Amino acid sequence: MSRNAHKSKDYSQEDEAIARFREDLKQRFPLPPSTPAKNKRGAGKALGALLLAIAAGVVWFDPAYRSQHLISEVGQRQALQLADGSEVLLDSDSEMTISWHLRSRQVELQRGQALFQVSPMVYRPFLVDAGETGVRVVGTRFNVNRHGEDVQVTVAEGKVAVRGGATDTLALLEAGQQLRVRQGTPGQVTRVNAEDVSAWKDSRLVFESTPLAEVIGTLQRYHRQPITLLDPSIARLPVSGVFDSDHVDRLLALLPGILPVSVSTAADGAVLIKSRETKK
Repeated sequence: MSRNAHKSKDYSQEDEAIARFREDLKQRFPLPPSTPAKNKRGAGKALGALLLAIAAGVVWFDPAYRSQHLISEVGQRQALQLADGSEVLLDSDSEMTISWHLRSRQVELQRGQALFQVSPMVYRPFLVDAGETGVRVVGTRFNVNRHGEDVQVTVAEGKVAVRGGATDTLALLEAGQQLRVRQGTPGQVTRVNAEDVSAWKDSRLVFESTPLAEVIGTLQRYHRQPITLLDPSIARLPVSGVFDSDHVDRLLALLPGILPVSVSTAADGAVLIKSRETKK
């Protein structure tokens, strides 16, 4: 089947879903019973008011008519192309739900990281919900990285609006800009190399004076056994370099050579990182 045929099929499914929604509206807002001819004018007014009420309800109510849940295992990435031409790439050990609504396209990123290439569609914006962080776009390419309630949004092309739930503050990001939202509170907009941020799609992890605690959080996404930082005093040690996400063990083995830390492996396979004691 050709690509156009696939798209036609997807759009026909959307049309059927919207048609079903119309039927639901009819059930929710039944038409008034027929009236004698002498009351046609009054009935016309009543019908007009009803149609306005239904239209207002449709504008306010944005129901989902189809959804898809994706989970990627450690070491796995999942690509998804939407009927409108938008593309989503889900990183290793990540989870999201994407849903098609009457007036919007929506994604909930439960955990992990995703790269979005959104086709422009002014009347149907693309919304990403990552806990306390909300992202709204019309057409752009951007990366969303979530660790718990800490979210990092990076824009490669176009513009996005980011809202932090704790303060309800709205920030507008352009290409080459990044915003970190911690526990729903946005920080300062910074300039970054967006291609380095999304290099994970090519199995590259780029760190530039990145705190060790953040590096470990990133590495954990590509490592099956737990990686534990035992000593909080070394959490802010900076790490720089480009590493292969397919070989996280190599980077862990390199850490004692670039930082004053020791790395050991517990009996259950967990990786333990602590401060290296100075020998007297």
